[in-house]
Amino acid sequence: MKNGILFLLAISWSAWWLTPDQQGWRYFQRGKFEEAAAAFQDPLWSGTAWYRAGEFEKAAQQFARRDSAEAYFNQGNSQLLLGKYDAAITCYDRALQKRAQWSEAIENRAIATARAKALDFEGGDMTGGELGADEIVFDNKAGSSDQTEEVAGNEPLSNQEIQALWLRRVQTKPADFLKAKFAFQQAQRGESQ
Repeated sequence: MKNGILFLLAISWSAWWLTPDQQGWRYFQRGKFEEAAAAFQDPLWSGTAWYRAGEFEKAAQQFARRDSAEAYFNQGNSQLLLGKYDAAITCYDRALQKRAQWSEAIENRAIATARAKALDFEGGDMTGGELGADEIVFDNKAGSSDQTEEVAGNEPLSNQEIQALWLRRVQTKPADFLKAKFAFQQAQRGESQ
C-alpha cells in the first residue's frame, strides 16, 4: 500500500514539474516509444519515437510538420521503410536543398532511387513495394552473434512481420540499416541470376 502511494506521488510530481517533452524523454529513455511519442510536443522527437516504435507512417506525419533538413531526412527514411520510394526521394532532395552535400542524405537518396528502379525492372507497382523472397538469411560477420533468420517460403510475410524482421537488425543509424538491407537484396538478386 505504501509503495503504491509513493508511486502515485512520483507520477503526480512529474506531471506537475516536468514539461510534456521532458516526460516524453523519460519514456523514450526507458524504451517506451509509443508513450514517448504521445507525450512529446516537439514533432521531431515525436517522429523519432514513432520511428523507433516501428510506426513509420505516424513518424513521417510528425516529421512533415517541420521545415528543416533533419525533418526531411527523417521523413525520407520513414517513407523508404514504407516502400514509398518516390516520396522518399523527394524528401531527400528537400533535405539536400537545406543542407547541401549531406553525405547520409545523398547515400539514402541513391538507395531509394536504386530501389525504385529495381521495382520498375521487376514488375513496377504490381508488387506493392515488396519483393517476395523464399528465404531471408542475415550474415552477421560484422556482428557479435552467429544467428541467422530463415523464413519459410510457404506463406508470404505481412508488412508488420517484414518490418519486425528488419527492425531486429537495425543498428544505430538508418543509413547503416538501409545499406545492409539493400546489400542483402542485391546479393539475393545476384544469386538468382
